[in-house]
Amino acid sequence: MTISSQKDIDELMKIGKIVALTIAEMKRQARVGMTTNELDDIGERFLNSHGAVSAPKTTKNFPGNTCISINREVAHGIPGNRKIQPGDLINIDVSAERGGYFADAGNSFQMPPYHSSLTRLCNYTHHTMMKVISSLTHGVRLNEIGRMIQTEAEKGGYAVIKNLCSHGVGKSLHEAPTDILPFYNKHDKRVLKEGVVITIEPFLSTGADYVVEQSDGWTLCLPYGGFAAQHEHTIIITKKQTIIVTVA
Repeated sequence: MTISSQKDIDELMKIGKIVALTIAEMKRQARVGMTTNELDDIGERFLNSHGAVSAPKTTKNFPGNTCISINREVAHGIPGNRKIQPGDLINIDVSAERGGYFADAGNSFQMPPYHSSLTRLCNYTHHTMMKVISSLTHGVRLNEIGRMIQTEAEKGGYAVIKNLCSHGVGKSLHEAPTDILPFYNKHDKRVLKEGVVITIEPFLSTGADYVVEQSDGWTLCLPYGGFAAQHEHTIIITKKQTIIVTVA
């Protein structure tokens, strides 16, 4: 969507805060031995208590309220009976709607005992996301997002998952601009405009540069060894400093 009023900003900030707080609460309560379904229930209760609903469940018929992906699972992991184990790399992705406004965010983190390589992967992915966000204003070519993600990933010694993209959001879960690639595409001539609402969500990998859909029709996994991390914010493009919507 493109912002057309102060109400749009206010409502986006409200749902963005709820999404951010939901992720924080799920991370706070995550425990070894807990099933991903139990963790998802925490997210559902938190969203509902703040007047919000799961966007993927209500608009895409996703079989869960939040996406919880573990280890080789990179995105769209379905909550179920899988138990969280020591050292697991977990990604929580929460997309929610309130009053016709949508926000989307994600966070990768590790359960103890911590492994330095996975800690670095998570931290570096967050660094990459924030560096991109801080560089975006009205008039920047959209393909610069991919250029920056790719450049930062290579600096850190990581691959970019090329078939997972950032996207427009705001009045629906996925909208224009679509297919904001995580690598440079010289043919993409689109330009960011003031007021446009998008996600920034780099996926950095220690293994393959693509993911494969599993037989459940949802879960996206690395095809072989390695790990991947994702961090995601919903943002509003302005003529000066980008507004991050999904902050607590």
